[in-house]
Amino acid sequence: MIRTEHLTKRYDSLTAVEDVSFEVGPGEVLGFLGPNGAGKTTTMRMLAGFIVPTSGRASICGHDVESEPLAAKAALGYLPEGAPLYGEMTVRQFLAFVADLRSLEGERRRTRLAHVIEHLQLQSVLEQTIETLSKGFRRRVGLAQAIVHDPPVLILDEPTDGLDPNQKNEVRVLIKSMAVEKAVILSTHILEEVEAICTRLIVISRGRIVADESPSKFLSRQPGARMDEIFRNLTSSDS
Repeated sequence: MIRTEHLTKRYDSLTAVEDVSFEVGPGEVLGFLGPNGAGKTTTMRMLAGFIVPTSGRASICGHDVESEPLAAKAALGYLPEGAPLYGEMTVRQFLAFVADLRSLEGERRRTRLAHVIEHLQLQSVLEQTIETLSKGFRRRVGLAQAIVHDPPVLILDEPTDGLDPNQKNEVRVLIKSMAVEKAVILSTHILEEVEAICTRLIVISRGRIVADESPSKFLSRQPGARMDEIFRNLTSSDS
């Protein structure tokens, strides 16, 4: 459902992503991990069609991101870093706008909007403008727009960023329940999130994949170690 083949992105003399190849199938939650500046967000933006790769290719549900962008994006739910939203809109207006963009109509539209409002607990802020929301609520609205059309593929960049512990747990449960029939990529820096959600991990450093393994193997490298310590050991052994 998600495929990259030798995906590479260069900016002049800087290589942000180099020769990245992997596949993600239905039912998989791929944790996309790495230190800051490793190339995680650039890779996800190429998958989502926001950045054009220098070379290589990416596809969503068999649709090439470059040659079939509309079909690829129709099958995708994307929560970007920072989740840029229209601050002057109310939450209700914004979700209705996204539903229009996703061509949701009739009963399906009503059902999907009700679903995301309930599961992301947005009832209390529906009439507030987005610019007045807390960071946690903005993140939940961002996640709502990513899943409102029930896409088969989700790409989520730090989906629980800014949420309190209870909200983090609720979002993790939601992602895990959706992942049964979907392919999911999520970036996170929280080890607890890796254990709770991910079925597989890819670690990227300096734009290249340095590990592709199960969460249990990743976490067994150094019991009790922080994420940055594990990254440091992985990348030093790679170099």
